[in-house]
Amino acid sequence: MVNDLNAGHALARLETPAPLVDLDRMERNITRMAGYARQHGIALRPHIKTHKSQRVAAQQIAAGAVGLTCATPAEAVVMSAVCNDLLLAYPPVGAKAERLLSVPPSVRVTVSLDSARAIDDLALVARRSDREIGVYVEVDVGMHRVGVPTVDGAIALARHVRASAPLQFAGVAFYPGHIRSTVASQDGELATLTADIGRMLVAFDRAGLPPAIVSGGSTPTMWRTHEMIGVTEMRPGTYVYNDRTTAEIGACSWDDCAFSVLATVVSTAVPGQAVIDAGAKALGREPMRGASGEGFGALLDRPDVVVARMSEEHGILDLSRTDWRPSVGDLVRVVPNHVCIVVHLNDLMYGVRGDRVDTSWPVDARGRSHPVVTA
Repeated sequence: MVNDLNAGHALARLETPAPLVDLDRMERNITRMAGYARQHGIALRPHIKTHKSQRVAAQQIAAGAVGLTCATPAEAVVMSAVCNDLLLAYPPVGAKAERLLSVPPSVRVTVSLDSARAIDDLALVARRSDREIGVYVEVDVGMHRVGVPTVDGAIALARHVRASAPLQFAGVAFYPGHIRSTVASQDGELATLTADIGRMLVAFDRAGLPPAIVSGGSTPTMWRTHEMIGVTEMRPGTYVYNDRTTAEIGACSWDDCAFSVLATVVSTAVPGQAVIDAGAKALGREPMRGASGEGFGALLDRPDVVVARMSEEHGILDLSRTDWRPSVGDLVRVVPNHVCIVVHLNDLMYGVRGDRVDTSWPVDARGRSHPVVTA
C-alpha cells in the first residue's frame, strides 16, 4: 500500500537518515530500459532485488517488462501480487523449493538451477502440487559463483529436467557478473562471452535441446546486451535506481542516480571533515567494485565529497577536495556505492520531486521472514 502521509512535505520534515527516490529520474530509467529492450527485440525481465517494491515492479511491467526476476522464494511470493510470470534466479534447494508452493497457481514460475539435486527437489514439489514449473539450466560464463562449468554438464541437466515431469526445460541462463569494467572497455570480455554462448547454443542444438529462451545480462553490461548473440531475455536490476558504482563504470550518468540517502550534518567539530547521521546501518559497508573511488558514497550535488569512513550511525565526509563547509543541521543527499543493499536496510521509500516529498511506499519484499511450510 502506498503511504501518502508525507506527500507535499519538504525534505526538512523527514527524520534522517531517510531513503529518497527521485521519481523523475526513476521513471526516466524505467522508460529508457524498456525502450532499449523493445528496440533490440529482447524480452525485459527486471530483477527486483534492487527495489523490492510492488509499486516499482508494477511500473516496470506497465512500461513493457514481460515478467520479473527474484532472488528468493519469499520475494517471488510478494511479487506474485503484481506479476503473473516470475523467474527465481537462484537454485531452489531444500526448503527454498517448498516455499515456491506459496506462489499462487495462477502465476507462471520458472527457476534457474545448476544441479541434479535442485532438479529433484523442485520436481518433488511440482509433482506434489501438480504444477508445471519451467527450468533454466544455468551456465557459468566466468563469474564462478553458480552455473554448470561445462556445456556437456548443462546438456545432461537439461535432459534430467525433461525426464522429471512436470518440470519443463525452458531454456538456459547465465550471469556475466564478472564483467565489471567500464562500458567502453568491455569489448574483449563481451567478445569472449558471445563466442562462448554461441558454442553452447550450437551444442544444445546438436543434442536436440534447442533452448527456447537464452536469459542473461546484468546492469554493468545492459546497454550492450544486443551484442550478446543469441540472448532473448535480459535481467538488469540496479538500473531502476542506479548508484555510484554504476555511474563510475559508465552504465549510467550521475544524473541517472535516482536513489540517495538524506542525512543531517550533526558535527563539524573536527577540521576538514563533517559528520552525518548516516553510517553503516544507513549506507551499507560495500567498497567500490570494478571502478576507482574510495569511500562508501558521494554527495549527490557534490560528487567530490565522499563518505570516507563510517561507524554504525556516523558517516565522515571528507572535505579536503572542496571549499564547501557545511553547518550543523544542514541536509545532504548521499548516493551509496551499492544501492541494493541500502534499500534492504529500510522499511519505507520516500518518492520526491525536487525538494518535496511526493509519496512513499513500503519495501514489500524486505527480509526473509515467512512461515515454516509443513507437509
